[in-house]
Amino acid sequence: MLERADFREILKVNPLLAILRNVEDGKLEQYVQTVMDGGVSFFEVALNSKNALGQIRKLKERFQNDILVGAGTVITEELAKNAMEAGADFLLSPSTDIQVLKYCDENQIAFLPGAMTPSEVTTCMSYGYRDIKLFPAGEMPMSYVKSLKGPLDGTEYVAIGGVNEENIQEFFKNGYIGVGLGSNMMPKDIVEREEWNVGTEYVRELVRKIGGVRS
Repeated sequence: MLERADFREILKVNPLLAILRNVEDGKLEQYVQTVMDGGVSFFEVALNSKNALGQIRKLKERFQNDILVGAGTVITEELAKNAMEAGADFLLSPSTDIQVLKYCDENQIAFLPGAMTPSEVTTCMSYGYRDIKLFPAGEMPMSYVKSLKGPLDGTEYVAIGGVNEENIQEFFKNGYIGVGLGSNMMPKDIVEREEWNVGTEYVRELVRKIGGVRS
């Protein structure tokens, strides 16, 4: 489990989050290895995927400390508890649920709550969370995050929803600390054909693009 206090530093070092949603069990380990070979070791297993808790356990057992594995789509306290029991290093949510915020705060869990509006952001801040998942980021103007940061001091944002190879650099240019990609992490046909070497190069290019902007 990540230390809550260190989560921002983790985000600075890991600006690209690979979101695993409905990745087949039989391809899971190879998919993750491919993304790792491309330079990414920061993962989320979406809890609305089949066998999500089992996949978290499998990844932690297989890769241990070589990767960070979080649980996403945590929209209830029960889901949060189940994910932590499965070995998740951190939690993410698409929404601002008070019970989840309270549970994570009381247990000092590294948590990336989801928010869209200033009111939702300040709710997260009231529980001590200043690193926010802006979702769905792709539906908002690129300048929106700068507007949030103006009055909401000390907050940072991870863009999730609508991020792809073509616009990934723009999010960083506009002030995001990180981005998350699900189906856009690798083209679907690469995964279907199990062209893992091609997938590795695709991920490497994403990493290069981010590095070019952040440097």
